[in-house]
This record gives sequence, C-alpha cells and structure tokens, in this order.
Amino acid sequence: MKCPFCGNADTQVVDSRTSEDGDAIRRRRQCSQCEKRFTTYERKELFFPAIVKRDGSRVDFSSDKLRGSLMLSLRKRPVSAEAIDQAIARIEEKLLLSAAREVSTKQLGELVMEQLKQLDTVAYIRFASVYKSFEDLQAFSEEIAQLTSPVATNSPRKKS
Repeated sequence: MKCPFCGNADTQVVDSRTSEDGDAIRRRRQCSQCEKRFTTYERKELFFPAIVKRDGSRVDFSSDKLRGSLMLSLRKRPVSAEAIDQAIARIEEKLLLSAAREVSTKQLGELVMEQLKQLDTVAYIRFASVYKSFEDLQAFSEEIAQLTSPVATNSPRKKS
C-alpha cells in the first residue's frame, strides 16, 4: 500500500479491526519513510452479471434500478420496506450464485416477478402487465386465472 503523503510503497499495518458494520476490515498503517499514519478499508468485491437488453446492448446491474422497479409496482401497497429489501437481496443473491457473466432482461424480469408474486399479487399483476406486454384482455385474464388457481398459489392472498 502506497503512502498517500509521500508515495513510499513501504508501509506497515499498526492496527487491524473489523469495521462497525462488519462489512470491512479497518487497518491503521504507518509509512516507514515519513512516519505518518493513515487508514485503509478492505471490502469484499462482488461482481454482478451485465444485463443484456432486448436491443443487444449491455448495461451494468443496478440495485437502484431494481429497487425503483419494485417500488413502482408496489406503490400504495401494504408491503414493508424490510420485505422489499429482502426481496432485492434474494434477487441479487440469485444473480451472484448464477455465476453468469451476462443475464438477459427477460431472466431478470422473471426473478422480479417471482419475488413480487410472493410479496403482493396486485404488484405482481402491475409488473407483469408491463413486462409481458399483454396484447389483449384475454392474455391479461389468463395471467390472473393462472395466479388465482390453487396450484399456482403458494402465498396467502388478501381480499380487498
């Protein structure tokens, strides 16, 4: 680690401890040349797959975009922020565990719909209506029928 003050490459670790949030290791270092001290943090580096859009272009995965999409579908629905955070964490975990370098927007959309189906059926239908681009009322009705069938239902439904 180079000293930020003099640029010397020879620095020594004086103290090491886990950060308060537990996500990093905090190290106090001292330069052997100028003897000044500085702090460094080591964090794990996670690589999410690139997202391949329908037109073939590639963009970096964004948790903020994922959260925005979920929040739009869940707007004015009785779902806690904690439940949304957990759904995002499950989607991100599946992306990381897939070890894929690229994921299509179709695959990502399927992961989102899987989580929305568990969180809130109305939000699921909102998302599916845009994601699946229903052409007519029949396709929309079929999706609702599939959602309400006893085989497809694995979460409690709320009556409005």
